[in-house]
Amino acid sequence: MSSTPLSTTAPRRAIQQALSKELYQALREQRPVPPLRDRSLDLTIDDAYAISLGILEYRLANGEKVVGKKIGVTSKAVQDMLGVHQPDFGFLTDRMWIEDGGCVRIADGLIQPRAEAEIALILKHPLQGPGVTAADVLAATDTIAPCFEIVDSRIEKWDIRIVDTIADNASCGVFVLGAARVDPRAHDLAALTVRVFKNDVFLSEGQGSAVQGSPLAAVAWLANTLGQYGVTLDAGDVILSGSLVPLETARPGDRFRLELSGVGSASVSFA
Repeated sequence: MSSTPLSTTAPRRAIQQALSKELYQALREQRPVPPLRDRSLDLTIDDAYAISLGILEYRLANGEKVVGKKIGVTSKAVQDMLGVHQPDFGFLTDRMWIEDGGCVRIADGLIQPRAEAEIALILKHPLQGPGVTAADVLAATDTIAPCFEIVDSRIEKWDIRIVDTIADNASCGVFVLGAARVDPRAHDLAALTVRVFKNDVFLSEGQGSAVQGSPLAAVAWLANTLGQYGVTLDAGDVILSGSLVPLETARPGDRFRLELSGVGSASVSFA
């Protein structure tokens, strides 16, 4: 898919809208586009979030509903892997939610998926930055759940930097929540360990501390960052707190399973 021709003298809003449309079409047509940062448009992080919000408007107009938010690029392992060295956020919709043990047909909407294991927080109270602390996040959280996020990129060959992934809804694809729902106050979330298996072979292991020291700190960052854009974390939201392990490419025939210590498991397969 070729990139949208844009003039550097066009109004910023026009540039943002054109790139939102391009990325949404890439999502629907499953055809990646060249990196946005190489368009000589001097895109800023604020531009990128405006582009992401524009994509969300297309999704909502198409009948999707927001069910949560996600934090991306929180762990050092993922940052080093992608060459992106600060976190970002994206939106989760109902059509991204895959049931535990379900099968994801890559041809039905993904381009270049990769699996990552996370701790999901499900909120009982809203949070709005600035000034949200880790203690506030704990107080606002109803339960936690084991989670796979299947990240995907509409950017060719995962050739991303921070502006590319922010604009592309933080490279979100779909997500899977395990059946378990556990009180977060019963655990030290930073010390929780996840073990990931691919095709029944051990793949990787990580701890909750991989995401900014704790999932609670990561979600506090999310609430405070979203507050700058007038976006809240709402009661009932599913919040994906970031990958605890390196990303792993998913191909047809693969099956992934994770075990989150003291919490539960989740699994997903691909066709």
